[in-house]
Amino acid sequence: MSLRLRLTAAFALVALLTAGAVALATPAIVGRGFALLEGTDATGGPQGGGRGAGPMAGAHAQQVQQDTVIALVGVALIAAAGASLLGFAVARSVGRPLGRLEITAAAIAGGDLQRRSGLADRTDEVGSLGRSFDTLAASLEGAEEARRRFLQDVVHELKTPLAVIDATTSAVLDGVYEHDDRHLETIRGQARQLSRIVDDLRTIGRAESGVLPLRLAPTPLAPLLSDIASAFGAAAAATGGSIDVTDPADLAVRADADRLRQAIAALLDNAIRHAPGTPIVVEATPRPDGVRIEVRDGGPGIAVADLPHVFERFYQADESRDRTAGTTGLGLAIVKAIADAHGASIGAANVTTGGARFWIDLPGSAG
Repeated sequence: MSLRLRLTAAFALVALLTAGAVALATPAIVGRGFALLEGTDATGGPQGGGRGAGPMAGAHAQQVQQDTVIALVGVALIAAAGASLLGFAVARSVGRPLGRLEITAAAIAGGDLQRRSGLADRTDEVGSLGRSFDTLAASLEGAEEARRRFLQDVVHELKTPLAVIDATTSAVLDGVYEHDDRHLETIRGQARQLSRIVDDLRTIGRAESGVLPLRLAPTPLAPLLSDIASAFGAAAAATGGSIDVTDPADLAVRADADRLRQAIAALLDNAIRHAPGTPIVVEATPRPDGVRIEVRDGGPGIAVADLPHVFERFYQADESRDRTAGTTGLGLAIVKAIADAHGASIGAANVTTGGARFWIDLPGSAG
């Protein structure tokens, strides 16, 4: 039974018990009063009479009326007290789970994010509230875990270039290295790596906060994809691979061309690094609600366990991946951030014939 029905039934029962007790007691009390007024006792015996009975009868009637009212009030008070005890018992049974929820909320506010209400198995509104509360607590626990992991990842990412800068400058100052441009270039390269990490984190943070500025305009895809493929052509050729762009004909989308270029470039860079020496295809195809831009490679693909996480910040499907090669580990996270800012959706999957594919589904006109 739902909590609403239980409370309604409890209040109705309290009212019925009070009214019933008064109704049951009233006939006996009123009957006794009439009997006394008629000059008889409770057994019908005579009460006496005679001269002077008039004033005495009036006083007697007033006393009987007073006794009757007192008796009725007493019965009503007793019935109300009994009904109140019943109501208290019902209120206590209702308030107990709410008290438990309050204690759990206080524990979570104190940092114990693993606490749960223990009310999820109930079938009433309190159970529904408990399940919603537990879902919220689980979400907070997941967010806190993600925050801790993110801070650890940021520290890890910043530590490597900072260590290289510190070691190189110390070696130069201590005379271990000569004061030449080669070591200055190493320091500059690591400083730029730090700058890229900071810029990428700022882009992701602004996108997640909904304040990433976009200059939306009709953007033809043919020249955009061709320019990006040309920019990465040399990098792909250096690994023995290639980049092919399917003809997107007259497809166009309403987007920020620079941000869209950044997202597609991140997908191409990811394909070149993880599928070197393989053909890479960039394809734009119309969809009923917009346009899909897809990047496919011929590499080893992505482990099934890693697929749901590839767009997370700093996620490493390959723990041995070398970050000194210039990657910040934020490329796919930026793709997601830019797609979200455009109201687009993204996805990743393995190709049945081998390789992986990533796509961005942009809303709007396909022509």
